[in-house]
Amino acid sequence: MADIPSEWLWIVIVGFIVSFALAFGIGANDVANSFGTSVGAKVLTLVQACILGTIFEILGAVLIGFKVSDTIRKGIIDVKPYNGTEELLLLGNLSALTGSCVWLLIATFLRLPVSATHSIVGATVGFSLVAKGARGVGWVKLGMIIASWFISPLTSGIVTALLFVLVRKLVLSKENQLERGLFLLPFFYGLTLFVNAFSIFHDGSQLLHFDKIPLYGVIILSVGIGVISAVIVRVLVVPWQRKKITRDLAEAKTEDKQTDEPLSPPPTIDKLGELEIYVQEPGAETKAKLLPEEENARNSEVPAHGGDSQYGTYNAEYTKAADSAEVVLGVAEEKSLVDDMKGKGTKKENVDIELQKIRDAIEDKPETGKLFSFLQILTAIFGSFAHGGNDVSNAIGPLVALWVISQEQSVAQKAPTPIWVLVYGGVGISVGLWVWGRRVIKTMGEDLSKITPS
Repeated sequence: MADIPSEWLWIVIVGFIVSFALAFGIGANDVANSFGTSVGAKVLTLVQACILGTIFEILGAVLIGFKVSDTIRKGIIDVKPYNGTEELLLLGNLSALTGSCVWLLIATFLRLPVSATHSIVGATVGFSLVAKGARGVGWVKLGMIIASWFISPLTSGIVTALLFVLVRKLVLSKENQLERGLFLLPFFYGLTLFVNAFSIFHDGSQLLHFDKIPLYGVIILSVGIGVISAVIVRVLVVPWQRKKITRDLAEAKTEDKQTDEPLSPPPTIDKLGELEIYVQEPGAETKAKLLPEEENARNSEVPAHGGDSQYGTYNAEYTKAADSAEVVLGVAEEKSLVDDMKGKGTKKENVDIELQKIRDAIEDKPETGKLFSFLQILTAIFGSFAHGGNDVSNAIGPLVALWVISQEQSVAQKAPTPIWVLVYGGVGISVGLWVWGRRVIKTMGEDLSKITPS
């Protein structure tokens, strides 16, 4: 490798600074896609999400990130027209980094979850169109990337819908949800690890020599990892989770029986206003009413059997989880809800929507929520891993081009992506997650919709 020419040195230095800032913006913005739902469902705290995100973003960048960085630096633009004008290509990559960085930081400050991939691809294509016109763009690769922008959300939506229908049919609609969920747990773990192992080994990192593994070897390795993990989960994790969940539920019931104080506001229910609860003498009818909030009134009565006489008014801003809804409403046994509601200032359609939210919360049993919380952590971890492999490369793709071109003094960029540059991008993403990530995580996990573990 030759030394960097002095007239290019400032471009490389500024490129490293801007690239870190871009990675910072990606970490503050895009990592919410992985951990927003977990934090919103109260499965992970923000600190726990940041710790796991730091670890798996960097691992994803190192293990699978090099392929995307190659596409960004010499796939979506045609480097041949830049022969003899290496400095122009360097300045173009620096411009792409700067434009993407400014936009992502603005979007993050405004709590807008935007795509780093769209930003860097658009910026890279933009500078090449200005510099070399249509011949400076790799149209085939660009077309594949644009197609993925439509195919990815569609495919993701279909797979998500199918999985939810499967879970709802096999677990949520059954009486013994805990045992049903525990039975399917090894399948979910095994499938997740199989997919991630395949993504690591198939056409894997040249630096780690994964690219030398034949396809049949990749399949054998991936299936083996999936099966072994499923067996481990079945033998070790399932009994442990059954014991832990059962113990936690028993302790919660014991605490409820021992306390004579009205229950404190539960940590989670859809925002419906205030909930007024009357618990009368044993065997008497229990009623729960939604009190007016501002100008709206939504009233319903829930027949159930109460215990000792108690009274409490709770702000229902906090509840949505199964156990909370059942404790507050006092309908853990019957789960029946009367639909003859009298709306005062509220349309019946709106009342029905709010009433359905309560039903959904009641159907989400506490043991089911606890069981799915473990799975949600798993999916968030590997979502972060995949994100590190993809979006770290968005931040460091142009930076790698700056480094390799300045070292080789050629636009061909024959050298592979250095691991240390991937780690550099991963660190930038992690810093952004810790400093600003909580803003967009709150938007994704709490402001857009209400989420439960299942």
